[in-house]
Amino acid sequence: MNDFVNPLGRHRPTGFSARVANIKSWTRTALLLEDDVVVSVNELACSQAGCPPRQVVVLMFSNTGLARTFTLHKALLDTTEADIADAAKRVEIAKCRS
Repeated sequence: MNDFVNPLGRHRPTGFSARVANIKSWTRTALLLEDDVVVSVNELACSQAGCPPRQVVVLMFSNTGLARTFTLHKALLDTTEADIADAAKRVEIAKCRS
C-alpha cells in the first residue's frame, strides 16, 4: 500500500525539505547558536497589503524560556544564505509562555 496519497497532506515542491535544512544550518551559523537551540522554519501565506504571497518565519527556542524569531518576505525556495545572514541582524526576542 505504498501508493496511498493523503488528501489532507501538504504537497511540497522538489527541494523544499533540503532548503529547510539549509535555512536551519545558515541560521545556526549566522547567529552562532548552540546545539541545544531548536530552530523551526516555516513558510506561511502573507495576507498583509504589499506583502509577497509567501513568507519564511524562523523561530529559535532554547531552555532559557526565550524565543527568537525573524521573518523574510519571500518564498522558502527563493531564500538564500545571504537573505538569512541579513535577516539574522533583525532578530526579535519574545518571552515564551509556560
